[in-house]
Amino acid sequence: MKQYIVDAFTSVPFSGNPAAVCVMDRWPSEASMMKLSMENNLSETAFIVKEAAGYHLRWFTPGTEVTLCGHATLASAYVILHFYEPDSDTVQFSTLSGLLTVRRKGSLYEIDFPTCEYQEVPVTDAMERAFGVRPVRAVLGLDLVCVFESEQQVLELRPDQDLLKTLEGRIQNATARGKDTDCVSRSFCPKLDIAEDPVCGSAHCQIADFWSRVLGKQEIIAYQASKRGGTLRCQLKGNGRIMISGEAALVAISDIVARLT
Repeated sequence: MKQYIVDAFTSVPFSGNPAAVCVMDRWPSEASMMKLSMENNLSETAFIVKEAAGYHLRWFTPGTEVTLCGHATLASAYVILHFYEPDSDTVQFSTLSGLLTVRRKGSLYEIDFPTCEYQEVPVTDAMERAFGVRPVRAVLGLDLVCVFESEQQVLELRPDQDLLKTLEGRIQNATARGKDTDCVSRSFCPKLDIAEDPVCGSAHCQIADFWSRVLGKQEIIAYQASKRGGTLRCQLKGNGRIMISGEAALVAISDIVARLT
């Protein structure tokens, strides 16, 4: 079985968010996919099988299967459009979040994602203790997004992972208005056995929508300020969908020789 390592939301290897992409003839057991995901120890390993209706895509963290993942979808599209469908510029994936379409536009890969419904929630002392700085606003959907006063506060966060686990939301995001981009963010995912996700595409279904409303802009340029860093170009469509675009860089191609049952 071939496995590809692709850095997403960057054009430079060893930056952005790395994803492992496994292209298979058949589905192994979930236990085997979990074991390989734990072995890779990346924030996501993507598994792809071509079925009668098209490509079926699933995403696993080292701790669980997830229902939506941006960077591993981008990485999967890169692999399919480079190595399996090189004459095509579009690929569709059947996923737990429905049908996701990815289009290649020059060096960019544009993913058609659903936006995430959310509501404003009170800022709490628990949020302040978890992040070490008190947010000025907070919104909760699938993920918790805490808004801070400045980009510098987001950059300097040293959150308590155990306390983050007590907060609502699958992922706890910290965001502020950016100096050189529309917004800057960081994503902490201890509930998924990921201390910090280098560049979280799915979180921006909520983050970009929030900043679009605050700034009155349909197009948002977002920067995720992890140690690796990555840029996301987000366009709100106004119909419950968002287009998230980014580049990708191939790092490795390998053969998985262990037997997956």
